[in-house]
Amino acid sequence: MSYRKPVTEHKKMIKNYLKTTWRNLVKSKGYSAINIGGLAMGMAVVMLIGLWMYDELTFNTYHKNYDQIAQVMQHANFNGKVTTQTANPALMGPELRAKYGSDFKYVVQASWNYKPLLSVGDKQVAQEGIYFEQEAPEMLTLHMLKGTRAGLHDPHSIMLSASAAQSLFGKEDPMGKTLTVDNSQEVKVTGVYEDLPNNTSFSNVKVILPWTLWLIQNPWAKEMEQPWGSNFTQTFVQVAEQGDMKSISTKIKNVKLDNVGEEDQKAQWVVFLHPMRKWNLYNEFRNGINTGGGIQYVRLFGLIGSFVLLLACINFMNLATARSEKRAKEVGIRKTVGSHRWQLIGRFFAESYVTVLLAFILSLLLVILFLPFFNEVAGKKISLPWLHPVFWGASLTFIFITGLLAGSYPAFYLSSFRPLKVLKGTFKIGRFASVPRKVLVVIQFTVSVMLIIGTIIVYQQIQYAKNRPVGYTKKGLISLNFQDELRNHFDAFRTELKNSGAIVEMAGCVPITNIWNTNGGFDWEGKDPDLATDFPNNSVSHDFGKTVQWQVKAGRDFSVDLATDSMAFVINESAARFMGFKDPVGKTIRRVDESYTIIGVVSDILQESPFFPVRPTFYHLDSYDAMVNIILKLNPEQNASQSISTIEKVWKKYVDNVPFDYSFVDETFGNKFKGEERIGKLSSCFAIIAILISCLGLFGMASFVAEQRTKEIGIRKVLGASLANLLRLLSKEFVLLVTVSCIIAVPIAWYYLGQWLSNYDYRIEVSWVVFIVATILALVITILTVSFQVFKAATANPVNSLKDE
Repeated sequence: MSYRKPVTEHKKMIKNYLKTTWRNLVKSKGYSAINIGGLAMGMAVVMLIGLWMYDELTFNTYHKNYDQIAQVMQHANFNGKVTTQTANPALMGPELRAKYGSDFKYVVQASWNYKPLLSVGDKQVAQEGIYFEQEAPEMLTLHMLKGTRAGLHDPHSIMLSASAAQSLFGKEDPMGKTLTVDNSQEVKVTGVYEDLPNNTSFSNVKVILPWTLWLIQNPWAKEMEQPWGSNFTQTFVQVAEQGDMKSISTKIKNVKLDNVGEEDQKAQWVVFLHPMRKWNLYNEFRNGINTGGGIQYVRLFGLIGSFVLLLACINFMNLATARSEKRAKEVGIRKTVGSHRWQLIGRFFAESYVTVLLAFILSLLLVILFLPFFNEVAGKKISLPWLHPVFWGASLTFIFITGLLAGSYPAFYLSSFRPLKVLKGTFKIGRFASVPRKVLVVIQFTVSVMLIIGTIIVYQQIQYAKNRPVGYTKKGLISLNFQDELRNHFDAFRTELKNSGAIVEMAGCVPITNIWNTNGGFDWEGKDPDLATDFPNNSVSHDFGKTVQWQVKAGRDFSVDLATDSMAFVINESAARFMGFKDPVGKTIRRVDESYTIIGVVSDILQESPFFPVRPTFYHLDSYDAMVNIILKLNPEQNASQSISTIEKVWKKYVDNVPFDYSFVDETFGNKFKGEERIGKLSSCFAIIAILISCLGLFGMASFVAEQRTKEIGIRKVLGASLANLLRLLSKEFVLLVTVSCIIAVPIAWYYLGQWLSNYDYRIEVSWVVFIVATILALVITILTVSFQVFKAATANPVNSLKDE
């Protein structure tokens, strides 16, 4: 009996804690709602950010060997700068196998991702795919649903993802079935693999074709005179067991330099391994140095999540300690009847943990509700891992830390009251008792103001880049893939479309929103003989300039009437500046045994990132075989959908075996801002939630202050105080605290946002106007938040507040 008694008493004590906790929560419904609501929002934000961070930090871990897999990359010194690239010569893989075979378990050569057209009977489906050497499925540890990982040994085989197999064959077994790739090659299905998760680098790959088939389709790759001088493939490796990537990188660094000619050696090529674990978060290189990448946003949002949760916990601490006079008698009586301080601390922590537990349940509901929206904004496919023990372990830890953080200060503060003073009625909070609460309010709004400033700056930077001159007219331009059938009928296709009135002009080209090809080895008058060069060299047809409406700054455009234009260059302004030409028209540029005359200079056309400088670029006339796109300028006087419908009809007349597919150039260009826009939207959402949580706390504090000063307000009204005077009296403390927050937030935000902007060459200058706008916004939000409670107290009948005196 004596053994079981302490356990029984302990259970009774816990039961009593929970009962009184629930009673206090129900008794003070308004404060409880603010505490639980604020904590729930804070916890929901942290949960969403935590799921996003986990998704980012576990990127590519689906592949069992991910810590041994790497991509072969190269540094090269071009145009006076060290650049880093993923493209390699097709001989890179064979060379690594031949000379450094013992350092690698697998070496895999690969193409770039593209969308092959797959045909089964009358069904045609375009799926993103890639050509891989046969060891790739084993290296990537694909989960095979049908067949084995050895499915690429036959040059005319194909491996499909489960979703691609479903699209092509429905419920039929696809194994051994024959399909046609790009209306030219028949291949047999030798394997079906599980679709790769969204947080993998190859998640979009739905079709895998053998590298040997790519070599059959592209015989020129084996017939090149200088195969080491062209970079057009990718190379992936898995290092040998116990292999060290750094030491292997050092060993292979000269593998290309040893195989190129004297001219290419000027570029000082350095080959290295970039580990798979760094592909997602450490993918940025500047002047040959890995400067980071997405990891900065993981750290940023981790910090934001911590701050948002801190704001919610501050609300709990502030409201709990602000109501200390109401809890003082309770503490005094409990201590008088024998409660120890540690029991009171336990009681207050019980209140904290019950509140946090209720907030956690509500936060789960909020996450379920807003997760689809969050996924859309973040570009993710995250789900709550209900059955994952790590999730529940992290949740319990999360609840424990939050309860400890929110409850520690109130528990130790309230339990310190002396019962004698409390019960005699001589207990006063003291003039400095509110200082910690004021400090916490300042911290809250410092964080909120920083987030407001950050949101404004991110928005301004995106808009600044969007408004950057692009050097051509994007509006009304559409792009088509250049099919083989059109290469022989290009002029007829163009004439028919122009005669239909659907388009104004049309041209063949390489992608206008990306760099497709670069060339080195150029020479010109005054060039440093030791300088290695590498310029984008765009293949275009005669009417390219008229189609995109580029801006000719000097000289002329290409002319169909001048045969000499086949050996001419139109260059951009960046190229003219780089080569040091004040009057470039008529100057000669030499490459190998050929000479090209500069006939014109055009404004810089923005093809790559809108946040970085435009590279020196050349444009030259070429055969249609060298082009991959057709670009069309829609007739502005005709409805766009009607024009596209006409284009499709004419397309089907010439290309009857490939579905009509097009893209608007301005939409493709807009995709360049997706990363920054995503960050901006997420920052805006978190800033709004942070401000809302801060306002909830401010609302609760204003309510408490108004309640505490009810009699003072009544007396002032009787003595003739106006409504405006009372509003000013009760609001000035909060306005002062928020003003202090702004003074602290501005320099911190200025420093860190300056660091963020330094990642971009093309960036805004941070204006002091932003800080003034953020400060005014914070003050307006403060005044609106407290005004309701202040107005309510200031307009109350003084008779009701003074009748007990």
